[in-house]
Amino acid sequence: MTATTNSAHDVDVLIVGGGIAGLSLASALAGKCRVALVESEPSLAYHTSGRSAEQLIPSYGPQPIQELTRRTLGTLRDAADEDGRRLVWPSRFMLVGAWADVGQASHEGMQPLSRNQARELVPALRADGFEAAALDIGSVRVDAPALLAFHEERARAAGVHISVGSPVHTAQRVGEGWLVGAGAEGFHAVNVVNAAGAWADDVAILFGVERLGLQPYRRTAALVSLAEPLDPDTPMVAAADNTWYFRPDEAGALVSPSEAEPSRAEDAVPRPGDVERTLELIRAVADLKVTGVVRAWTGLRTSPKDGLPVMGFDPEGPGFFWLAGQGGYGFQTSSALAEDAAAQLLAGPGALRTGVRPASETARALDPHRLSVRT
Repeated sequence: MTATTNSAHDVDVLIVGGGIAGLSLASALAGKCRVALVESEPSLAYHTSGRSAEQLIPSYGPQPIQELTRRTLGTLRDAADEDGRRLVWPSRFMLVGAWADVGQASHEGMQPLSRNQARELVPALRADGFEAAALDIGSVRVDAPALLAFHEERARAAGVHISVGSPVHTAQRVGEGWLVGAGAEGFHAVNVVNAAGAWADDVAILFGVERLGLQPYRRTAALVSLAEPLDPDTPMVAAADNTWYFRPDEAGALVSPSEAEPSRAEDAVPRPGDVERTLELIRAVADLKVTGVVRAWTGLRTSPKDGLPVMGFDPEGPGFFWLAGQGGYGFQTSSALAEDAAAQLLAGPGALRTGVRPASETARALDPHRLSVRT
C-alpha cells in the first residue's frame, strides 16, 4: 500500500462489488456521504446480476424475504429510467405439478387453479402433464439491465466514485478506518462494505475478518427459439418440485433447470447436457416446440446455511459491513436491503451522522451476529 497511500481517495464507505447489491447501496447512499465502489471485473454486474431471470415474486422465499420483496416492489413500481420507461411491470407466476408439491410450494396469496384454468392461461401445458396449479398475480418482471443502469446513473450523478477492473489486493486497518488498495487506486475508508457475491468470504479473509461460510450454488438458464411464440402475457411457469421453469421472452422462451448445486466461486458456465435435460423435463408438461438454443449461461447464487441474506456490521471486524448471501433473491430484495444497509452505515459503528431511523425487524434478523458458528 505504500505506493498508493499518498493519493488515496478519502471516503466514508467503500463498497466492494458492483452487482445489484453494491450498486443499489451506492444509489441509496448517493449524496448522503462520500462513497466509492470497486469491481474486480472489467464491467459492472459481470457475474450473477447480469444473468437474472428477471422475475420478482412476492410469494417466493421465507417471511423475511417476502417482507423485503414487498418493500422493494413498492419502491420500484414508482421508478423509471432516464427515458421514463418502467423498471417493473405485472407478470404472473404459476406453479404446476403434483397436488402435494403444489400445496407445499404455494404461499399465501397464490390462487389455486384447475387444470383447465391453468391451460387457458398457458395453452402450451399438456392436459396429462400435471395434477394441480396455483397462480401468483402479484409478481412482476424487472428490466434488470435498466435497473442496474438506474442505480449506476444515480450514484455517479451524486459523485460516487466507481472503478471497474479494480480487484482489492491489499487491506489494512489504520486508526478508525481502512487503507485499501484496489487495482491501481488507494482508498482510505471509514467503513468497507463486502458486497462481493460468491467471493464475499474471500474478501473477508483479505480484510482479516473470519468468513461466514457463504456457499455459492449453480443456476443455469438458456434462451430458446420456438416454432410457435408464446403470448407475451403468458405467466412464468415453474415446476412445484423446483426442477425447471420457463417464461416468454423476445427470443422465444427462457428456460432453467432451477438447480442449486454447490460450486466454488468462479465464472460459471453451463455443462454439456444441462439445457437438453431441462427441455426433456419441460416437454413432459408443456409443448413449447423448441427449435434451437439461442444462448445459455450459468450464474452463482450465494447464501449461508439458513438461506437468508447477511447484512450488518461484522461482530468482530470494526468498520467491516456484510451485504452478501442474497441467494436467488438479489433483485427482488435489493431496494429494501439497500435502504436498511444505508441506514445502518449512516447510524451504526463509525456513524456518519445521527438521527437516522433504526433498521427494520427484518433487517435485524439478517445481522451476521446470528451466524454464531463461523467456518
